[in-house]
Amino acid sequence: MNAPRILKRLTVLALLVSLCSGLLFFDHSKAQAASTFDKVSPDLRQLIQSGQGNTRVKVIVQSTTSTSSGGLLSGGLLGGLLGSLVQTVGGVVQGVLSALNITLIDIQADSVDVLASDPSVTYISLDTQVRSFGHVTTTTGTQQSRTQKNALGLNYTLDGSNVNIAILDSGIDTAHKSFSAQSGKIVFSKDFTGENRTDDPYGHGTHVAAVAAGVGSATNGQYEGVASAAKLVNLRVINSQGIGTVSGVLKALDWIMNNRTLYNVRVVNMSLGAPAISSYKNDPVCNAVRKLVNAGIVVVAAAGNNGKTSTGQKVYGGIHCPGNEPSAITVGASNTYGSDARNEDSIATYSSHGPTRSFSTDAYGVKHYDNLIKPDLVAPGNKIVSAEAVNNYLVRTHSELESNNYTTANMKLMYMSGSSVSSPMVAGAAALLLEANPNLTPNMVKMILMYTAQPLAGFNTWEQGTGQLNVAGAVAIAKLVRGELLGLTPAVGSALLTQAAPGPQTTISAYAFPWTQGLVLNHATITGTNLINKYQKSYGKGYLLGDGVTEGTYWQSLSTSFWTSNLSIGNYLMKSDGTPLGGGGVFCPTGILLGDGIMITDGIMITDGIMISDGIMITDGIMITDGIMITDGIMITDSSEGDATAGMQ
Repeated sequence: MNAPRILKRLTVLALLVSLCSGLLFFDHSKAQAASTFDKVSPDLRQLIQSGQGNTRVKVIVQSTTSTSSGGLLSGGLLGGLLGSLVQTVGGVVQGVLSALNITLIDIQADSVDVLASDPSVTYISLDTQVRSFGHVTTTTGTQQSRTQKNALGLNYTLDGSNVNIAILDSGIDTAHKSFSAQSGKIVFSKDFTGENRTDDPYGHGTHVAAVAAGVGSATNGQYEGVASAAKLVNLRVINSQGIGTVSGVLKALDWIMNNRTLYNVRVVNMSLGAPAISSYKNDPVCNAVRKLVNAGIVVVAAAGNNGKTSTGQKVYGGIHCPGNEPSAITVGASNTYGSDARNEDSIATYSSHGPTRSFSTDAYGVKHYDNLIKPDLVAPGNKIVSAEAVNNYLVRTHSELESNNYTTANMKLMYMSGSSVSSPMVAGAAALLLEANPNLTPNMVKMILMYTAQPLAGFNTWEQGTGQLNVAGAVAIAKLVRGELLGLTPAVGSALLTQAAPGPQTTISAYAFPWTQGLVLNHATITGTNLINKYQKSYGKGYLLGDGVTEGTYWQSLSTSFWTSNLSIGNYLMKSDGTPLGGGGVFCPTGILLGDGIMITDGIMITDGIMISDGIMITDGIMITDGIMITDGIMITDSSEGDATAGMQ
């Protein structure tokens, strides 16, 4: 090895060691002492400081309660202090989302600090753009979980019956056989884009919805959704050009909160995203997702497709919002190479890697990064065949997406690649788990999916989370969770299952693989059989799975009020060798994720290659992340993935 290369590697190693030993480049104690944080989002603050403060912008104002401002008055203004402040600065109220405690306001950018002076206002952010991102039942283990027996010994088919999935996307072509072959498949449709249509001229939502719950009868089961009998709620938030707004997404989430019981919404799929800039603690979409999860709804989000630069260089820190929300199940993309066997599966190079780089800024101007371990797991997402909306934009502009499987307009199928295809697989899997056991909380669903995932050899935790989706293993555990836990507050350590758990291994297409047998929790990994044998407090509603993990500047421990004994927190993130979580070589210590994220400086290099981005650069709504520009949301995979197909978030 030549001298310059040795010197470079030693320099990187020295930097990592210095960070992990606490040799920071600013006054850590001063930053920790700061008690106030900027209530204005970083991109909005940057806009003001760039000299464009006189620009009128649409902002999202979060407050402690929906009634603190006194409600809407005539003329579209608010009462109370916030209403008075809006009127004073010449702002215009454009909507109130009462279930989310959010007000949508048109205002001059440099006036937002006036609104922030209202004590009830918790955070103000820009209404930015949201973009769509982009053999299934056999390789995921869905087919072998189909036939079940109930308590009476009667056989039934596990297919998502009695579970409704809300799809936030570009609409659904309801005439397609993937949906029209089942009576009443789409139970409700509503447009939030302003285009006053709920079909799918863009083509993304139809494909995504069919992956989650498409009927396979028209294709003799060959192209069937994971939860083929689940009903769908079609909430159109992406327009005919593949673009939406944060406010549109929030309106859809607000609708779900108000109508979840009427339409039996148990699962939400969000194969879309915006730059994850504001900390999940402040971001309005993250906070809305948290409200849904606390209300008992499983929310599944795509990780994003920013795992590499245009030159193929790996990038860390590219997780999008709401994938940076800890209560969401964040899904990355794996590559199955078109085969059912899972012995050759890998992580798609474009799939976004953690850690999350959203942040808050304290009174001293110091950024505090979230640095959550994401994604939570991965699922097949490369060159997936599913329903093609009639005459859609994606196929018209990317003819290579046409599969040519069928010629009938309402039976055509198309290819897509991306974490946006992986996400609905997990959403469908969640529906199967809830059908098998309706008593599961969202945190239980997330825990079971992670615990039973397949660790993929050669990939680290920031690339794959706990591993690849294993529907067969997850259903096996879900059926055993005690039904009487619903409505109770079980004691920590009480029995979680009705009987002993099955062996932690699944065989799919003659290939046997172990389960991960662990979880990722904010900044930690945790292992132990008590995760599925004993009830943990964080499995209940109103908690995060990572609650009860006490953190210091360089260490983590488990609170006995949340967690049972015989569980182990890992001190390192690993490059897996394909064995349960913790097996393999050390990738990096978990300590670099602690200290409010300030231990990782912008641009630090990780051992396998690349810089961790801060993801903050915003220019006309386009995010630049270490040279990656998100433009139209369309991703063309390269030859290294074995195909050339378009995909989205």
